[in-house]
Amino acid sequence: MELIDQHTKTIMEGCKERALGAGLCFQDETLEYIVTNRDLLEISPKLMIPTLYDYWVHDVEVLKEKGRYELYPGNPYETVINTRPAISFYNDNNPDWLNVMIFYHVLAHIDFFQNNLFFRHTWDYDFTGQALSDKRLIAKLRSEKGRWVDYIIEFTRGIDNLAGYHNELSKLHRTPISDRSKRLDFYFDVFLQSIMKLKVNEYVKEIERYNQCITEYTNMGEQSFFSEVEKKYPEFEAIFKKSLEEKSSQRQDLIQYLMEHSEFLNKGKNRWMKSVMQVVRNTSLFFQPQIRTKIMNEGWASYWHETLFLQDERIKGHEVNFARVNANVTALSRVGLNPYALGMRLFYYIEEMADKGKLSFDFQRIMDANQRDKYDAGTGQGKRFIFKVRENFCDSMFIHTFLDQDFVGNHNLFVAGKRLNQNRMVWEYYVKSRNAKDFRQMIEDSLYHPPYIDIDLEKSVDHTLYLVHNFEEKPLVKEFISNTMMGIEYLWGGPVHLETSEVDSISPVQPQYVSTDSSTVKQEIKEEKEIKWQRVVYTMKDRKLSKKNI
Repeated sequence: MELIDQHTKTIMEGCKERALGAGLCFQDETLEYIVTNRDLLEISPKLMIPTLYDYWVHDVEVLKEKGRYELYPGNPYETVINTRPAISFYNDNNPDWLNVMIFYHVLAHIDFFQNNLFFRHTWDYDFTGQALSDKRLIAKLRSEKGRWVDYIIEFTRGIDNLAGYHNELSKLHRTPISDRSKRLDFYFDVFLQSIMKLKVNEYVKEIERYNQCITEYTNMGEQSFFSEVEKKYPEFEAIFKKSLEEKSSQRQDLIQYLMEHSEFLNKGKNRWMKSVMQVVRNTSLFFQPQIRTKIMNEGWASYWHETLFLQDERIKGHEVNFARVNANVTALSRVGLNPYALGMRLFYYIEEMADKGKLSFDFQRIMDANQRDKYDAGTGQGKRFIFKVRENFCDSMFIHTFLDQDFVGNHNLFVAGKRLNQNRMVWEYYVKSRNAKDFRQMIEDSLYHPPYIDIDLEKSVDHTLYLVHNFEEKPLVKEFISNTMMGIEYLWGGPVHLETSEVDSISPVQPQYVSTDSSTVKQEIKEEKEIKWQRVVYTMKDRKLSKKNI
C-alpha cells in the first residue's frame, strides 16, 4: 500500500475543483492510497484505519475474503473512510478515465460524511488519532492481562449494537448555540407548553410574534422578542436559569449502565475492563452512521459521479467503457436491493419533483394521473432541495418520505414472491405486488434496526440485572441470546434476566369461498399468517440459560 503518484494526485485535485464548483462541500485535505485488487477485497473499512485496535475476529474475516477472492476474483474499485483527513483506497490498475469517475464518487462520499447530520458526532475530532491512542491502550493491557482483553472485547462487541447512538446525537447541535438560543428553545418547547399550558391558538400567536420580531429587527429580533416576554412572564428568567443547573437525565445504554453500576467492574482489580469497553463503544458509535445511511450515501455518490463525469471532457473516447462500468454499479435489481441504484434514482426523482413544484400540497391533492404527469410549476429548486435532503435525512426517513407510487411506477418496481412449482419441483419468482406501500415496506424491513432494550430498575434487585426488550414485532435471533447473555452476566457479576417476545403460534390462512352460478370458487384473501406472540423471560445464571413464559 502506497500513496498515489503525483500524476494521479493532480487528477484528484482537478476533480475537487469541479466538485466544489458544483456545490459539494468538504475539507480540502485528503489522503489517497493504491492497493491491489486482492487487498481491497480482503481489508475491511475498519482495518483500513491503520491506527485502529486489532481483534482476533478480524483475522477470520481476512481469511474468509481470501477464499472468496480465489473463487470470485473481481474489481471493487474504491473504499473511502470518514476520517480527518479523509482516507481513500484505489486499485493499482485503474486507467486515468476510471480514476476520474471514481474520484467524483469518493468526493461525494466525503461531502456526505462531512455534512449529513447523522455523522455530526464524528466531525469534531480526528478518529485516526483517537484510534491510535486506543490501540496503544489495548496493546498495553494485552501485555499485562493476556487473552482476557479479547474476552472483554468479545463480550462488549456482543452488545455494541445497543450503544446509545441517538442519545449521542441528541446532545449535539448543528452549530454552537448561545444562551439566547437555549432560552428560545426552552421558552417554546417547555415553558409555554408544559408550564403555562397555552392553548394552541395562543401558542401560534406567540410564534407569529417571534417571526415578526426577526423580520423587523433581524439580529436584534430575539432580544426584542424576549423584552416583551419578560413583561408578560416575569418568572420566566428564573425558571430558565434553574433548568440550566439541572443535570440532564439522559437514558443510558447497556454498555454505559454496566460500566457505571456493575460492582464487578468497579472493583479495583477489574477497572481496566471499563477502559476496553469504552474503546469498543466509542468505535461502534463512530461507525453507526454508515450502516444507517447506506442507500443515501451510495446514491448520493453515484448521482454525482454520473453528473460530474458526463460534464467532464475527459470522458471523450471512453463513453462506452463508462457506460459499462456505471451500469454494473447502478443497474436496478429486479430481485433484491442495489443501494447504489435505488439511492441514485431517488435523488434524481426528488430533484425533478422539486424543480416542478411537485413536493407541494397542491400537487399532492391532484388524483388524476395525466394531470400529475403534466404538472410543472417551474420552481427550479431541485438542486437546492437535494442538498437539504443530503443534510437532514437517514435511510429510513429517506425511503419513507420519498418512495411513492409515482416512483415505483416510473421504474417498474415490484415486490417479488417465491413459490415452489410442484410439477417441475423448482422455485419460481413472481410479481407479488406493485404497490408502493408494499415495496417501501420491503426496503424498510431490510434496513438496520437494532433491538430496543431498556434496564428495568424496579426488577433489578438482589444483584440481578433485568433487561426488557421493547418488542416491535421483530424477535431476537435465538442463537445469539445465550452467548450474549453469558457475556453480560460476566460483566455484570450476577444473574441476568431478559424479557422478550417469541412466536407462540401461527394461525393458518383461512381461505374464502365465493359462490357463483356454475361452481364454488376457492379464493384466498391474503397471504399473511396471523402470529400470536408470547412474552418470555430468559435467565442466565452461573453460565446456564433457562427460559419461562410470563
